[in-house]
Amino acid sequence: MRKNLIAHDPPGLNKPGQAVRALRNKLGLTLQEVSERTGLAVSTISKLEMGRASMSYEKLSLMSSGLGINMSELLGLLADSVETEAAPSVPGRRIVQRLGEGLVVQTDSYAQTFLAVELLNKQLVPLIAEVRARSVQEFIAEFGGLIKHAGEEFTYVLEGEIEFHSEFYAPVRLKPGESVYIDSSMGHAYIAVSDGPCRVLCVCTGEADHVIGQFQKQE
Repeated sequence: MRKNLIAHDPPGLNKPGQAVRALRNKLGLTLQEVSERTGLAVSTISKLEMGRASMSYEKLSLMSSGLGINMSELLGLLADSVETEAAPSVPGRRIVQRLGEGLVVQTDSYAQTFLAVELLNKQLVPLIAEVRARSVQEFIAEFGGLIKHAGEEFTYVLEGEIEFHSEFYAPVRLKPGESVYIDSSMGHAYIAVSDGPCRVLCVCTGEADHVIGQFQKQE
């Protein structure tokens, strides 16, 4: 059963690493136990908690699935959303996102802004990403390989041009207004291939009950 860990969390967790440590402590888990549940190496979890490793969507997905917590709740905790909206028993929820709002997660390859993090138990995880990696080699140097996570995702190019790489298909170049829809358990990467900012709108399914596929542990 999914757990609601947001409403009673203390304020001040303004760094993702601190929030991950607080979550682990709340669940009463050791680093080794989190490693066994998520498939992430102990060293990776430790680096995440200390802010020395990138908080990629793949790692967020593994944490969510392995610890039995909705992705939206995990994002809410990382955003320090103490006053998040619990899942109601009736329809009619709504979140308005203003310019400049959202949870920003930075990596060398991406600057991701997760949207609507205040809304819990939602079926989709929308985000805006600035694609920074300029080559597959640069991307792999950060993540240890192509990333993969549970669910599906739709990506629409807003600005610049990107090259989409995946383990089963040849690379494809996408211009503004073009898009790709994928099974996210397939290894994939987005690479910036034009001058200036390269930005995409990405919507992922975020409530999968288990991780699809095999995930390589990252040191």
